[in-house]
This record gives sequence, C-alpha cells and structure tokens, in this order.
Amino acid sequence: MTTLQSSLPGISEKKLVPELPTDRWFWGHLLEARKGMLDLFMRGHREVGSVVRMRFLSLNVYAFHEPEDIHHILVKNASNYRKETKGYEKLRLLLGNGLVTSEGSFWRRQRRIAQPAFQHKYLEKFALVMSQATYDMTQQWEQKAVQGEEVDLAHEMMRLTLRIAGETLLSTDISQETDKFGSALAIALERFNYLATHPLPKIEYVPLPGNIRFWRAKRALNQMTWKLIQERRASPENKSDLLSMFMTARDEETGEQMSDKQLLDEVLTMLGAGHETTANALSWSLYMLSQHPEIREKMAEEVDRVLGDRLPTMADLKQLTYTKQVFQESIRLYPPVWALARKAVEDDVIGGYHIPAGSYLFFSPYAVHRHSKYWENPEEFNPERFTPEALQKQKSQGHSKFAYIPFSQGQRKCIGDHFAMMEGVLVLAILARRFQWSLAPNANIELEASLTLQPKHGMPMHLHKRSIPETSPS
Repeated sequence: MTTLQSSLPGISEKKLVPELPTDRWFWGHLLEARKGMLDLFMRGHREVGSVVRMRFLSLNVYAFHEPEDIHHILVKNASNYRKETKGYEKLRLLLGNGLVTSEGSFWRRQRRIAQPAFQHKYLEKFALVMSQATYDMTQQWEQKAVQGEEVDLAHEMMRLTLRIAGETLLSTDISQETDKFGSALAIALERFNYLATHPLPKIEYVPLPGNIRFWRAKRALNQMTWKLIQERRASPENKSDLLSMFMTARDEETGEQMSDKQLLDEVLTMLGAGHETTANALSWSLYMLSQHPEIREKMAEEVDRVLGDRLPTMADLKQLTYTKQVFQESIRLYPPVWALARKAVEDDVIGGYHIPAGSYLFFSPYAVHRHSKYWENPEEFNPERFTPEALQKQKSQGHSKFAYIPFSQGQRKCIGDHFAMMEGVLVLAILARRFQWSLAPNANIELEASLTLQPKHGMPMHLHKRSIPETSPS
C-alpha cells in the first residue's frame, strides 16, 4: 500500500485513504453525489469499507464510518475540524449564524446563553405543552378516522412540532402561521442539496427559478421570525424561555446585548432546525410502526398501563421504557441528521490514514447505525436493542457509544437532545393509545436525504380509532 512519511509526532508513516472507484476521470464522484449523497456514502461503505476517499473534481473528500474515527474527529482532536464546509456555507444562507452553524468563541457564548433553557425544570413544563399540543391534534383526527380520510402524517408531524417549538422555546402560539412557515421552510430546504453540491461556488445568486423561490422563502421566514421578536419586545410580560434569555443576555467582556441579526439567526435556527428534525424522526417512527403492528400494540399496551385515561407528563417517561426504545430504534434506522461534515485545519492522521490540511470529512450516522460490526441484523427494526440488558451487553463487548450518534457527540452534540427524546416519546405515547394507522395503498415511501432525512412523497396513512376510554387533559 502506498504510504507517505509522516511529519506528525509519533507516526512513522501514513497510509493513503483508499478511493471509491469511478469511471468519470474529470468529474470524479460529483455527478453521483448530486444524484444522492446518501447513496454515494453507502456505496463507498459497501465497496471500500469504513474509510473511503471520494473526489469531487479536484477536491478530495473523506468519509469515515468507524466509531473510533468519529470520536477522533468530534472529541479527541475536535479543534482541528471546523464547520467550514460548503454545506454549512449554504445552510448559513438559510439559518444565519446560529447555534448550528456558528464557530469558536461566538458559538461558545451562544451555547452558554441557550443551555439553561433546556434544564430539567424547564423540560418539565415543556412536557405539558407537548402533551397538550398532541392531544389537540388527535382531536382533529377523530373525524378523519371515522370517515377513513387519508392523512399525510409527515405533514401533520411538521405542524405539530412547529407548534411545540413556538410554545416551548418562544412562549408563542404560532399555529396560525404553521402552514405558511412550514411551506417556506420546505421550499428553502428543497433547494439545499442543489446549492450544496453544485460545482459553482455562488450558484445561489444566479437568477434561476429555483433560486428565486429559495430567496422568496428565506425572506418569508425572516419576516415571520422577526415579527415574533418584535411582539416579544412590545410585551411587558417577563417569560423564562429561550427568546427571553437571548434578549436579556450580555456579553461577559463587552457588556453588549445580542444584535437584531443575532436574535433573528438564533430564533430561526431553533424554529427551523429544531422542529424539522423531530418531525422527520416521528414520521419515520410512525412508518416503522405501521409496518410492525405487533410492536405498535405492545407499545400501546404499555401506554395504557402507565397512563390510564390521562395525558403523559415528564414524570411518566421513566415508565414508558418500551415507547422510548421504539423511538431510539427509529432514529437508529432513520437518523434525522443523516450526515455531518467538517474541514481539517491542519494535517492529521485518523486510524493510520493521512488527512491533509484543508480536506473535507464526512461521517454518516445513517451508515454507522447500519454497520454490521456493531449492530446485529442492522436493517431489522428491533426496539429490544435498547433494553438495559442489551445496552450493557454492547458495553461489555467494548462497543463505542459513537456507534449510535443520532444527536452527534462531543461539544457540538445537539443542545436539544433531551428535549427531542422527550417529545418523541410523549407524542408516540399519545398517538399509540388513541389510534392505529396503516399505510395508504397509493403510498410511495422514498428516502430524501436533503439537509435532513425525510420521506420524499410524504407519509399518507389511514387512521383507525382504538377502543379506549376518552382521554382528557389533566
């Protein structure tokens, strides 16, 4: 194997990462990537292995699917890997410089400001909002179930999680704006893959029809978000939510408060990225349960036993163990954020392979979660993987926690991971107790790996009421 002499301390030689074969000598893997990055990653994993090099024109891109290599990138040498990639550059066009896209000392300051909003005392209050919003949605489903009406559960989950994000993080009921906001966000996200994989660096400024739609959607999102901020500023009420924390926080060194632009970016990030990921996680969970009615019924039996005729609270989460396992297994198979990217600042060696400075690195939770080395029958939907006994067995076998990274890991781990897990469990519990659902005959379930992993054609289902006592909020 070809090697290079290493200039890094303690390493005598560096292996070159094996390249995924391609017959397009000029384009390399770029055209294949534009058709679908997820398919390209999975082909590389199948044909080459857990470390693979791809070429986009003259640019080398490295994909890593071994947990220990991902640990190196996210934790061991995290300072060497930054979010200075084309994907994050295009994401900043949409979300600005918020928690997801910012770097360095600015990010650390914003993270410190946001962290208290996700503490236990606030999550307890948020759980009540989640349950009430889900209950309200199921009330609207009653007639649809009776009439046998087809319902797009992917769309329903988007509306639900956006309402929850508005009420929990901003103390604002944005249900009247849900469809408008969700539509604008969907249009903007639809353009993301095109912008992120196009060989021209500033293609978004070319007046193409898709770009025009993107910028119109971006303006609409900004206007709706800014309206929320202005309404809060005009309100005399002091609310202990994320928006209030951002508005009142001061820089420790300068004493300055966040600018209007910073406020806009953070609120848009929380509304956009925060609800989109959980909505897709719930959509795929409902899909898997529709394909495994025996698992859905086992989950419903647990919910009946734990809740009786009331809505769940945060205190119930400890007893809704199987429901949590279902959600954990769903986001193993369909992690909402299916790939993450970084750029190397300096030369490095990962797993013995030479990574030159300026290289772009990708790692895919979707691929890692289907790695047969760490998951038995990885394509199978099996919530029993997450029983305490199964988790202990994995630990005893030396399996890294980086084999399961639906929320990433390290210092850039999703700030809302506990929030999202709680939301997923509570929503599934309420839905499973009140309804059964089956995939519509005309359904075309196809993965679309854009910014998040979503059902390309929605999730059309038929709802069926379960015969249980009526539930009322308490």
